Amino acid sequence: MTRFLARRLLYAVPVLLGVSIIVFLTVKIIPGDPVATLAGINSTDAQKAALRHSLGLDKNIVVQFWTWLTHALEGNLGTSIAQHRPTAGLVMSAFGNTLILAAYAMILAVVLGMLLGGVAALKPRSIIGRVCSAISSISVSAPQYSVALLFIIFISLGTGAFPVSGMHGTGGGGVGDLLWHGFLPALTSALVPAGMIGRVFRASLLDALGMDFVEALRARGLSTNRILFHAVHNTLPSLLTMAGLQVGYLLGGVVFVETIFSWPGLGELLFNSISSRDLPVIQAGVLVSAAAFVLVNIVVDSAHALIDSRVRNT
Repeated sequence: MTRFLARRLLYAVPVLLGVSIIVFLTVKIIPGDPVATLAGINSTDAQKAALRHSLGLDKNIVVQFWTWLTHALEGNLGTSIAQHRPTAGLVMSAFGNTLILAAYAMILAVVLGMLLGGVAALKPRSIIGRVCSAISSISVSAPQYSVALLFIIFISLGTGAFPVSGMHGTGGGGVGDLLWHGFLPALTSALVPAGMIGRVFRASLLDALGMDFVEALRARGLSTNRILFHAVHNTLPSLLTMAGLQVGYLLGGVVFVETIFSWPGLGELLFNSISSRDLPVIQAGVLVSAAAFVLVNIVVDSAHALIDSRVRNT
C-alpha cells in the first residue's frame, strides 16, 4: 500500500506542474490590462510603467512564471491587487468555506444518489423505481443557476423556511445555524452529483445482483438483507470513483451557487476577482482548486486500493 501511495504522489507532481502552467498562461491571455485597471484612468504612462515594474509584469513570461511558481511553493501567492492583502489568506479562507459547502453537498449527494439508485435497482419495473430513475436523469440535466433561483423564489421567499443568502445569521450562530443557511446551496450543488451517483449505483447494483455469487448466497439460505449487503459491497469501487469525481466537481463547479446564494467561498471570490481583474487571486484560486482535485483523486485511489487489493498492483 505504501508503494501504491508513493506512485500516486509521484504521478501528481507532473500533473500539478502542468496545471500550474495552464493556470498561469490562461490568466495571461485574458483580454485587458490589469495595470491600467489598477492605476486608474487618470494615471500617466510613467505611473503605469512604475506599477508594472513593481508587479514584475515587465519581465518576459518565462521569468514571470518561474517567479510565481517558486513563490507559490514557498506559500507566497502574491498580494491581491484589488484588496491589497496577501492572496494566500484570502484564498484559503474562502476555500475553507467552499470545503464546508462541498462536504455538506457531498453528504446529501451520496444519500440521495444511493437512495434513488437503490430503489431504481431493487424495483426496476415499479412506478417508484421508474420515478427514481427519472429524478436521477432530470437532476443531472437541470442547470444549477435555474434550480437555485427556483429554490430562492419558492422556498426561501415563498415559505421563509430557509434563508435567502449568507453563511450565518446576524448573531454568528453555531453548527445548526450553518446547516440551516447552507441547506439550499448544498442541495442545489448536490443535485448533479446525486443524479450521477444514482445512475452509477443503479447500474452497479443490478450487475452485482445478477452475479453468480448472489445465487450461491441464496442457496446457502442467507437473508435478503445480508445478500444485499454483499451486493452493495461489490459496488463500492465504482461508487467511490464516481463520488471522488463529484467531489472535484463540487470544489470547482459551485461558482454559480456561491454567487447566487452569497456564500463566501472560493467561487464567489473568483467571480469578484475576475470582475476586478485581480490576477493574483484568480491564479491562486484556480491553482488551489486544481491541487485539491488532484488530492481528492489520490485519496479516492487509495480508498479503492484498500477495498480491492488487485488495484494496488496496477
